[in-house]
Amino acid sequence: MEKQEFDNKFSMSLDAKHINEGFARSMVATFCVQLNASISEINDIKTAVSEAVTNSIVHGYNGNDGEILIFVGLRKNVAYIKISDKGIGIKDITKARQPFYTTKSSQERSGMGFTLMESFMDKLNVYNNSYGGVTVEMSKEIKQ
Repeated sequence: MEKQEFDNKFSMSLDAKHINEGFARSMVATFCVQLNASISEINDIKTAVSEAVTNSIVHGYNGNDGEILIFVGLRKNVAYIKISDKGIGIKDITKARQPFYTTKSSQERSGMGFTLMESFMDKLNVYNNSYGGVTVEMSKEIKQ
């Protein structure tokens, strides 16, 4: 996400626990309501955030202890969302973004996380961090 000024922003960190996924999804969605987003747009954001946080928990940390960092910046009518972890990273991001690709088929994972994020958001960028782990950056323009 390029450095830019935001009209409003917040950041938080939370433990990489399944119980915190719903909290993260709700916090981001509630913050984005100030853009006068429709219910459909808020649901899109909630779904994308849920997928990104779940990926950090399941794949980044393999269910072990860890931290997830979330940043949301609002500018005009666009929500910019960044979700990072310090987990194991992704060996092949291009392959991981393909529909139905999963490294956890034994856990009945569908491999649709990135596909869902991409379909619900306007932009999606995924990269490995230099310090380890993965960052997912996404944005959604709110139609007013």
